[in-house]
Amino acid sequence: MTQNELYAHPGWQSCTYEGAEMSTLLLGLKTPFREKLEWLEEVGTLMLQLRASREQARTRKSPVR
Repeated sequence: MTQNELYAHPGWQSCTYEGAEMSTLLLGLKTPFREKLEWLEEVGTLMLQLRASREQARTRKSPVR
């Protein structure tokens, strides 16, 4: 495979900043609204779990008086 053939491959386009941005925008256009809401709910749940885990780790490390 030559360099020109490699750069002409459609998969290579998403390896640049502009290509990644374009593929993200296209994915957003193709994704139904309900699926986006479900994703946001999952991310919110994950954030709460990470926050609780951080707090739990912080209380374990604090010295007992």
